[in-house]
Amino acid sequence: MKLSFEDYISIKIHRTDLKLTSYIKSMLEPYNLAPEQNLIMMLLWEEDGLNQKQLAMKLNKDKTNIARMASNLEKKGFVTRSYSCEDRRSLELYLTETGSELREEVLPVTEEFNKIATGNLTGEEKEQLAQLLNKIERNFNEDHP
Repeated sequence: MKLSFEDYISIKIHRTDLKLTSYIKSMLEPYNLAPEQNLIMMLLWEEDGLNQKQLAMKLNKDKTNIARMASNLEKKGFVTRSYSCEDRRSLELYLTETGSELREEVLPVTEEFNKIATGNLTGEEKEQLAQLLNKIERNFNEDHP
């Protein structure tokens, strides 16, 4: 049986991702943050001083992409980059005072975004959705490099 366009789960995920990205982009615009830059900031708010390799692994991005985003965050005054004492080839990112203060403004925005995105889901449905998305991701991690 051939699937119709609307039957492809990948299309549904893509459409949802476009809506989510567009919405969070508009919510973060007043803070001069792009959605992907915000992901780096959120990780640094949890653990300051991560290196670019760690960020790339956590975000499943290539190091070049992370380096570009880190450079932009540095230009905006949110982070500083410095070479690691243990490995001179490794750049670590540290929040500036401005970057640290931004946390108090941006985290409520991201929490509101998450609340909107999951607003009509029960706790059980949220858990199921997370499990299903993890399974889909694992399909590509295990079988398709």
